Amino acid sequence: MKNPLRSRKRFGGSVSRRKFLGQTAAAAIGFSIVPRRVLGGAGHVPPSDKVNLAFIGVGAQGLRVMLHFLAEPDVQGVAVCDVNKSGANHPQWDTHEFCNSVRKLLGVSGGWDWLSPDQPIQLTHSLGVTSGVAGREPCQKIVDGYYGSQQRSGQYRGCAAYLNFHELLEKQKDLDAVVVCTTDNLHAAVSAAAMKKGKHVFCQKPLTHTIYEARRIAEIARETGVATQIAVANQASESTRLLCEWIWDGAIGPVREVMNWSSRPFWAQGMERPKEAEPVPEGLDWDLWLGPAPERPYNHAYLPFVWRGWTDFGCGALGDMGSYSFDTIFRVLKLEAPLSVEASSSDRYEETYPMASIVRYNFPARGDMPKLTFTWYDGGLKPRRPDELEENRPFKNDREEENEGLLFVGDGGKILCTFNGGNPKLIPQSKMDSYKQPPKTLPRSPGNEREWLDACKGSKVKPGGNFEFEGMVTESLLLGNVAARMGQKLNWDRSNLTLNSEVAQKFVHPERRSGWEL
Repeated sequence: MKNPLRSRKRFGGSVSRRKFLGQTAAAAIGFSIVPRRVLGGAGHVPPSDKVNLAFIGVGAQGLRVMLHFLAEPDVQGVAVCDVNKSGANHPQWDTHEFCNSVRKLLGVSGGWDWLSPDQPIQLTHSLGVTSGVAGREPCQKIVDGYYGSQQRSGQYRGCAAYLNFHELLEKQKDLDAVVVCTTDNLHAAVSAAAMKKGKHVFCQKPLTHTIYEARRIAEIARETGVATQIAVANQASESTRLLCEWIWDGAIGPVREVMNWSSRPFWAQGMERPKEAEPVPEGLDWDLWLGPAPERPYNHAYLPFVWRGWTDFGCGALGDMGSYSFDTIFRVLKLEAPLSVEASSSDRYEETYPMASIVRYNFPARGDMPKLTFTWYDGGLKPRRPDELEENRPFKNDREEENEGLLFVGDGGKILCTFNGGNPKLIPQSKMDSYKQPPKTLPRSPGNEREWLDACKGSKVKPGGNFEFEGMVTESLLLGNVAARMGQKLNWDRSNLTLNSEVAQKFVHPERRSGWEL
């Protein structure tokens, strides 16, 4: 497949950025001393081999993801983009998380305290966290600080900051790829715009906010041929490969049932829209934050982080966590699309997801695999304890809390895993101890992010979490949210993207605000 990054023309001619930089570096050797970071060598990657990244959506999770990518030696962060200039109310999962993470990246023991004011934030009645600072200006300072620490002067001002992702894609001429960490309802708009500009895309999960978006994003990825990947690391894991090899080898016989349970949500759901209109915080572009969603007055009940529970902005517990487990389940059991889906839940509200739900998918037979029932539980609900589990053994995997897990049920046994398929074990333990594992036949992965970065640089190996595969998974995932909102059984025709309910059909392809069409 032709590599768009290498074939794009820049500098007003037919020479690529990498070739241009390589030629100029070579020419410079004849009359000047060139720093080793330009030429490469042990511990150094020349600019011609780096992937120029922009980070779009740099709230709490976007900041975390940005730090992870910056640590890769062949990444050059060139821009950040966020509709929020700066905010000190982003949830940290640990006290001093943001400042400690930046210190670790820079290899320093102090400084950056301002990133972690550590004020208490009560996400729910039972979950309290502390506050951190994020947004485009703080993240711009982090990028400049990181590269400045590698300069003799200690100074660097090479990271641009943008309010609008469209402006970034137009003006940032040295851009190769983008990392998308916006709210769910903006994933498709940002990813589509970037792919149409020939940029490679790494997107947070879930891939999209609606079923139609998932179909369209997969089509655009196929049409443009850029490297795409979703932030679902378990697709690259050893555990996912083991599960495939074990189940395909007949470790538990034909699998007819799967059960998957999550402790989410730990943000507010099951409530009405707030009636109060509050002043928009300074530095926040509320209209851009809304994206394709209908207009509404600002209220702090929508952001940051808590937007996941609102149907206009997020995809609830199923979209947040199901993106991980569905990926594993679809690969292991070779699934494509369910025939039907139905759900029961706690009280339903028009604009938020229920506090707890059970969603049941019915899949047809596939090749030599029988028809399958897949049941999802969230909000603290979980399936009945398996009879095979020893009495003195908690209903959990060795590496997971008890209210999250994944269970494969076959004619000849059961496999219990962590929520997204990690650390698989046949139960009871005696079966695991006597099981003779098959040879490792599937190719192993260098890692989720590495798959994508290598593809950006021209690798012929397509990332495992590419948008074409993940678009298919996301369509089924989001059907569960439609079923939970409807409270009735829905029959699904994937070829035509249609349901047997006119009301439910509106959720497949909801209206978008003018200017936000894909």
